[in-house]
Amino acid sequence: MAAHGSVGRSLVALMALMACLSCAAAGRAGGVARQRLELRRHMKRLNKTPVKSIKSPDGDIIDCVHVSHQPAFDHPFLKNHTIQMRPAYHPEGLFGGNEVVSQTKTPSVAQLWHQNGRCPEDTIPIRRTTREDVLRASSVKRYGRKKHRSLPNPLSVDPDLLNERGHQHAIAYVEGDKYYGAKATINVWQPKIQQSNEFSLSQIWILGGSFGEDLNSIEAGWQVSPDLYGDNNTRLFTYWTSDAYQATGCYNLLCSGFIQINNEIAMGASISPISNYEGSQYDISILIWKDPKEGNWWMQFGSAYVLGYWPSFLFSYLADSATMIEWGGEVVNSELDGEHTSTEMGSGHFPEEGFSKASYFRNIQIVDGSNNLRAPEGVGAFTEQSNCYDVQNGNSNAWGQYFYYGGPGRNSNCP
Repeated sequence: MAAHGSVGRSLVALMALMACLSCAAAGRAGGVARQRLELRRHMKRLNKTPVKSIKSPDGDIIDCVHVSHQPAFDHPFLKNHTIQMRPAYHPEGLFGGNEVVSQTKTPSVAQLWHQNGRCPEDTIPIRRTTREDVLRASSVKRYGRKKHRSLPNPLSVDPDLLNERGHQHAIAYVEGDKYYGAKATINVWQPKIQQSNEFSLSQIWILGGSFGEDLNSIEAGWQVSPDLYGDNNTRLFTYWTSDAYQATGCYNLLCSGFIQINNEIAMGASISPISNYEGSQYDISILIWKDPKEGNWWMQFGSAYVLGYWPSFLFSYLADSATMIEWGGEVVNSELDGEHTSTEMGSGHFPEEGFSKASYFRNIQIVDGSNNLRAPEGVGAFTEQSNCYDVQNGNSNAWGQYFYYGGPGRNSNCP
């Protein structure tokens, strides 16, 4: 009898174990199914039904989506929003035509997808998000977002904060006043990235508030980010956050926020051509400013393309003005095997090499309280490790306030 009892108990235990295993398998399958559903829903939110699609030579699909169907309007506060099709004011006066004309003639920079077509009127070009794009992110929720605390804080004296989470910078900055925008002409390169979870970018930061959990930031420039885009192309990008990169904001149009009105330039699309070492130099000009009438923050690319705006309600501090402007480069240094990354910033060369070798920002300007573009006063420079990436300010008649910046990352002085 006792033998039968132990066999019976073993059978019960075995059946319980099998039930547990099948429960776990069902749980895993349920988890996978949930993930798939979440992925499908997210893709549907991002990829709106296009009027027309254009295949870019670099493999991107650019969807021409009706301007009123863009992701911005998924935001609950934008349900009944009337799109502002042009800013009321441009820096230096009422929005017209004359003040948008470029001061210097440089070779024109376009986007690769233009080679295969353009988007019709009343649509905007949106780079289509693929399953692979989203799956490269740490989670569906984190796709299109920067990591928390990736911000250069030149005012911090805490050495732990200076290289927080391995982000390194070489920037020029101004603070201590109220700023209503900024402009720069940015030299375009294709820096080498050591590994796919790192990136290299060159951008303008418009910052409001302290460097705490409630920091507001509007950012725009060019970036190379294999994780975000799946390749090493140099791409135009924007970013915004109203809580120091925690829960709000995203790159480009990957969440509701930025309202695009322009049908010619796609956020996140490849820029072409790019500069060569000791060869032809190309740059892009970016202007971000606050429309004094409506209060929205507008972005202009080049001399002709007003791209769209961030509605002021997205922000707390920036609903009024910015307290700091930064221009410059940023890289992720993940310190693989305890060594500094060899991910390049700018051209991958140090500032002292100068024109056609080092990367530059020229004609850096701020927008003041009278809506005038002017040269900034008291420009500071900041870098965490000048032997890895450096910055050098300068001033000239042709280039106004400018600086060279960047570097190779790991080298004999930057182990």
